[in-house]
Amino acid sequence: MYDYDLLVVGSANADLVIRVERRPAAGETVLGSDLVVHPGGKGANQAVAAARLGARTALLARVGDDGHGRLLLQSQRAAGVDTAGVLVGGAPTGVALITVDPSGDNSIVVSPGANARLAPKDVRAATGLLHGSRVVSAQLEIPLETVVEVVRSLPSGTRFVLNPSPPRPLPAEVLAACDPLIVNEHEARVIAGGELDGSPEDWAAALLALGPRSVVVTLGAQGALVATGEAMTRIKSMAVDAVDTTGAGDAFTAALAWRLGAGSALPEAAVYAARVGAAAVTRPGAQESFPTAEEVESL
Repeated sequence: MYDYDLLVVGSANADLVIRVERRPAAGETVLGSDLVVHPGGKGANQAVAAARLGARTALLARVGDDGHGRLLLQSQRAAGVDTAGVLVGGAPTGVALITVDPSGDNSIVVSPGANARLAPKDVRAATGLLHGSRVVSAQLEIPLETVVEVVRSLPSGTRFVLNPSPPRPLPAEVLAACDPLIVNEHEARVIAGGELDGSPEDWAAALLALGPRSVVVTLGAQGALVATGEAMTRIKSMAVDAVDTTGAGDAFTAALAWRLGAGSALPEAAVYAARVGAAAVTRPGAQESFPTAEEVESL
């Protein structure tokens, strides 16, 4: 019996968001809206997204002993996330500086802060969380060596989901554990080590050759591609009026990981995740935009 449907090991940031008419070019200053502070970070986002959908969720992360850290803890607890694994102190809370244009597209710069101090020893100290979780999800806003330790500490039967963002080359043992590896086009190119030619199916085949058990390539408005050693399946997107894409990928990953843990096949889980991601872009912010299960069903 598992205590958690999903354990997220990852980052927790304060998102400092400014809306702009257009994003500045190099050396240019652009006036924007008033600054708004939201709880964010890929790890914290995924945990909140899963909990909102009804998953029993825990977060292993590190925040600073400051106002931003308290904001993040409050948002996790309000969503129903177990924060016993959230460590406090060692550095200021991570911050993401985000500009959002009128189309909803965003540009993000991250100062890792306490996220960079989430260490392999913290993973080893969290054995109870790992053994109590059906699925473990991670990203790369924390040190790569910490993600490696997660893979090495995975209990038998626990599924590992990785969104390698921001992307970097991955060691073979991490790739071999991914089921699935979830990437967009840019992430796929970095993981594959260079240019990717042809169709998304070709990209997925190149990534599968590196060792992951399955791959999901997200394609924005064109949906997603699910690839295993046996088949490749296109997943359609939902047509919605996008307001802000911040956090949509995190909502997609969280929903997919949760549905996999609930027993769904990968294509079925990706269909549901696409609905969740579509719902998330219809509202501003990251965690504030994540839908409940009831809101997803109403789409």
